[in-house]
Amino acid sequence: MRKEGILENGRIENGVFYPPAEILEKANAKADIYELAKKDRLGFWDTQAKELVSWFKSYDKVLDDSNAPFYKWFVNGKLNMSYNCIDRHVKSDRRNKAAIIYESEIGKQVCLTYGMLYKLVNKFANALSGLGVKKGDRVVLYMPMIPEAAIAMLACTRIGAPHSLVFGGFSPDSLRDRINDCQAKVLITSDGNFRRGKPFPLKNNADKAMEDTPSIEKCVVVKNAGNEIDFVEGRDVWYHDLMAKAGNYYEPEPMDAEDMLFILYTSGTTGKPKGVVHTTGGYLVQIQSTLKYVFDIKEDDVYWCTADIGWITGHSYVVYAPLALGSTTFMYDGTIDYPDKDRIWEMAERYGVTKFYTAPTAIRTFMKWGVEYPKRHDLSAIKILGSVGEAINPEAWMWYYENIGGGQAPIMDTWWQTETGAFMCTPLPITPLKPGTATYPFPGIELDIIDEQKNPADEGYLVVKSPWPAMLRTVYGDDQRYIDTYWKHFGDCYFAGDGAKRDELGYIWVTGRVDDVLNVSGHRLGTAEVESALDECEEVAESAVVGKKHAVKGEAIHAFVILKDGFTGNAELIDKLRRHVGVKIGPIARPDDIVFISELPKTRSGKIMRRLLRDLAEGRAIGDVTTLADPGAINEIAATYLGKED
Repeated sequence: MRKEGILENGRIENGVFYPPAEILEKANAKADIYELAKKDRLGFWDTQAKELVSWFKSYDKVLDDSNAPFYKWFVNGKLNMSYNCIDRHVKSDRRNKAAIIYESEIGKQVCLTYGMLYKLVNKFANALSGLGVKKGDRVVLYMPMIPEAAIAMLACTRIGAPHSLVFGGFSPDSLRDRINDCQAKVLITSDGNFRRGKPFPLKNNADKAMEDTPSIEKCVVVKNAGNEIDFVEGRDVWYHDLMAKAGNYYEPEPMDAEDMLFILYTSGTTGKPKGVVHTTGGYLVQIQSTLKYVFDIKEDDVYWCTADIGWITGHSYVVYAPLALGSTTFMYDGTIDYPDKDRIWEMAERYGVTKFYTAPTAIRTFMKWGVEYPKRHDLSAIKILGSVGEAINPEAWMWYYENIGGGQAPIMDTWWQTETGAFMCTPLPITPLKPGTATYPFPGIELDIIDEQKNPADEGYLVVKSPWPAMLRTVYGDDQRYIDTYWKHFGDCYFAGDGAKRDELGYIWVTGRVDDVLNVSGHRLGTAEVESALDECEEVAESAVVGKKHAVKGEAIHAFVILKDGFTGNAELIDKLRRHVGVKIGPIARPDDIVFISELPKTRSGKIMRRLLRDLAEGRAIGDVTTLADPGAINEIAATYLGKED
C-alpha cells in the first residue's frame, strides 16, 4: 500500500485541492491552454487536428456553420478511423506494444499488441467484405466486453460501414427495434458471456430478435462462453471460420470527415429508438484531445475505463481514443464482485493500472462494501482517477480520492453525453479541484448557464453556445427530431436537459436533469441536492430521490436509500436522515418517505432510472426496463416499497 498523503507537494485551501508541482511540471496540458483556446477557438481545434490525426487529404476549412444546426467540421478532409487506431502505430516503435489487455470473469487473459490487432482487424474487414458488407452498409454489434468487439468496430470503420452497438444486456425487442431502425445488413454477436461464473446465452436473444429483422442477411457468431446455441444454416457463420479463410490486408477506405462513423441509440427512451449519429473527423479529433489532456496519457500508461463497450463511454474512451493515441487499454468482461468484492483492485494492482475511469454509482457501491477491499492491494501505480455517468457527490469524491487515489491522484470529474461524443466540462490535471464539480469547460468548448429567457445565470440551464467537433450530426433518419430535441428550446444553443449552477470560482456544478427538479410547495429543489444531503450521512451508501404528486404541496419527496454494510434501516434512522436533510437544505426538503432497498434501478452506464422510481411512487405501471443493467432490480424495489406502503 502507498503511504497516506495529501497531494504531495500540493495543498488544500478552503476546500480546494491544488495540484502538486510534479503534475504541473509534467502534465500534457500547460497553464496557458485555456487562454490560447479562448483567444482562437477554431485555431485551437485546427492545431489539435493537425497534431493528433493522420489525414489522407487535409481539410479545406475547420468549421462550416452555414447550415446550422447541421454543422460540418474539417470540411473535405479524408481519413480512416482504423488507420489512425492501428496502421500508423504498426509503422512505429509501438508495433509490439500492448494495445488491448483483456481479462474475463473466469480468468481468461488476452494481450493483443498493435501488430496483432492490425492483423486481426484486417482479416475481419476482409471477412465482412466477403459477406457483402461495403461502405455505407450498417452493421449491428450485440457483444460482450471481449476483444472481438473492438476488432469488429475497427473492421467496420476500415470498410467505411457504420456500426451500431447494442448493449448485451438489452432485450431481444430492443435489439430488434435498433436493427430495423438502421436497416442493418449484418449482426455480430457471441454465443454468450459469463456472469458470476455462469454463461449468459446472448445468441438466444439475438435469435429471438432476428425473427423480425428482414434486413439481416448474415449473423456472425464469436465462440466465447462455449454454451449450446441454435445455428441457422445459410444465415449464421462462425467468426473463427471466417477468420481462418480471410486475407491479411484490407485497404482502409478513405472517409470524408463528415461520413457517418456510428449510430448509437440513447438509453431510457420510449417509443421509436433515437439513433444518435456521429461522424469521423471531428469525433476523432476531440476524443483524442480530451483523453490526452484530461487523463494526461503517457507512453507507458495502462489505462482502464470500466464502461461497457455498448455505451458512448465505451466507444470513445475504451476503444477509439486510447488506441488512436497509441495507449494500452484494459478491458474486463464480468461483474465487479466476482469471486470477491476486491476483483477490480486485484486486477488494477496486477496489471499496473495507471489511469482509472469509472462511474459514481460504482464508487458508491465500493463505499458500501467498505475500505477493507481496496486496502488489500497496492494501488500506488494509479496517477489519475476519473468519474463519468452523472455528477459525483462530494462524499463519494472524497472516498475515491483517499482510498483509491491514496490522497494523491487527482479526480477528473467529467460531464458529457452520448450526443456530445466527448468530454465537454472537466478539470485538467493542472486544475485546482473541488469535490463534486466538473470545474471548467474543456478548452475550445463554450458552455454557459442561462435562464428561460437565455440570460446568463448563476443557476439554470446548461447549454453549449457554439458547435464542437465531436457533436452529433443528426438523429438517424429523422433530421426534424434532431432539431426538435436539441435545438428547439433555445434556438442557437444546444440543450439536452441538464441544469447547472456556477460557484464563486466560476466552476460549473451539474445539478442533474431539469426534469429531475422537485416543486415542493412552490420551492424548486434538485433531486441531486437532496440526494447529496442524504449521502453525507455515515449510514448511507447511495440514494435516489423522486417526486410524488401531493394534493397540498404539489410534490412530496420520496427517497430510496441503500445503506452501507453493517447498518439497519429502522424508524430511528429514518428520523435521523430526515432531520439531517432539513438541517442541510431546509425543512422543506425533508423527505416525506424513506424506503430502504438493496439496489437501485440503473443503466449499465451507471445512470439511475428515476423515471421508474416515479412510476412506482405514483402507482403507475412500471415503464420500459430494457435499458437496465439488471431488469429484475425494479421488481425487488417494488416488492419492498409496496410492502412498506401496506
